[in-house]
Amino acid sequence: MKILNSFGPNPRMLRMFLAEKGLKMDMVEHDILTGENRESGYVKKNPGGQMPALELDDGTILAETVVICDYLEELHPTPALIGSNAEERAEARMWNRRIEQKITENIYAAFKYAEGIDMFKNRVRCLPEAADGLKASAQDGLAWLDEQITGKTFICGDRITIADLVLYCCTNFSAGVGQTIDASLDNVNAWFNRIDQRPSAKSSLHPAAEKTGMKG
Repeated sequence: MKILNSFGPNPRMLRMFLAEKGLKMDMVEHDILTGENRESGYVKKNPGGQMPALELDDGTILAETVVICDYLEELHPTPALIGSNAEERAEARMWNRRIEQKITENIYAAFKYAEGIDMFKNRVRCLPEAADGLKASAQDGLAWLDEQITGKTFICGDRITIADLVLYCCTNFSAGVGQTIDASLDNVNAWFNRIDQRPSAKSSLHPAAEKTGMKG
């Protein structure tokens, strides 16, 4: 079993998940900056072209970062980053989906359509006219979350989950491409600083982060 790895916030989220669990796995590097994940050799394995992916020993490919985390947590249940019982797992998945819908999907799409358009214009359909609205929607989502996490250490209370990792890797990346967390959002900024101080935040950074100036 091996990770098909690259630079980027989603591959970083998986590396952070592994670090929090104390897991070490073989990794095969792919150059997402040159579009290697959109070339026929990779797309033949993973038709969606996403990074990262998990290649099982029998050649089966699992894609979608949170799906891979779900799979690995089934194999390695402790420490639990999704949950140790049905209620905890449902709570983590609920908050993660809220964060994706309200914040991270908007941030990533806005990056593709604006600051990252030169990288993506020949890979996927880009809608530059939508970028400003998507950025505003992401900020609305962060403002909503700021109220929701009042008095909480992590998004799900006193336990770190995939919801924290997904949002942290996205907002750490977006800060380098013109989409920062508003300074007035005290709860979100305090939450970000707590996650940023974890050893996994530093160890999960890809070597290309220094070269690109983006945290992925």
